[in-house]
Amino acid sequence: MVQRGQREFLVPGLIVLIMTLIGALLTSLVIAREWERGTFEALFATPVRPVEILLSKTVPYFVMGMFGLVLAVAGSQFLFAVPLRGSLWLLVLVSSLYLLVALGMGLVISSATKSQFLASQITFLVTFLPATLLSGFIFDIRSMPWGAQIVTSIFPARYFVSSLQTLFLAGDVWPIILPNALVLAGMAALLMAMAAKATRKRID
Repeated sequence: MVQRGQREFLVPGLIVLIMTLIGALLTSLVIAREWERGTFEALFATPVRPVEILLSKTVPYFVMGMFGLVLAVAGSQFLFAVPLRGSLWLLVLVSSLYLLVALGMGLVISSATKSQFLASQITFLVTFLPATLLSGFIFDIRSMPWGAQIVTSIFPARYFVSSLQTLFLAGDVWPIILPNALVLAGMAALLMAMAAKATRKRID
């Protein structure tokens, strides 16, 4: 049976897995399926701009991801009795940034592969697996080998897990949350720019 201290440490990390599944995996599969079915060819024949296509594919999954966040936070409070010591608005802000990162990764992967099978495999390897093993969710990053600690710095889940655990267990600790949020914001901007370029209005 999971003890209270372990529960308070692990439950916030589960939010990362939920957001990763909704943001990256589902998005990559749906967009890749549209590439396979030729739906994008019909979009390219319209006056719709690539940015508008990107928004139409991003907004529904962003809303779905935020709804998943609400359910996860409610479950942590009422089912597992894990306290939220930080600000709710700050939790929403950081989660929104990570969700944009996950959506960007899903869009980039699906646009690059244009195959549901490849998209699912690559997304699992670069998002879900690192979110489980290399984010600090299960294994403390400080206990990992030096080389592994460096590798974790390239995965956005590391910064989201750190922020969540800080918000739930300690509160609004800005020296931890602010750098993590800035990294996530930078990753989100980069990935969305890459997704917009990959979803440009032309057929390769």
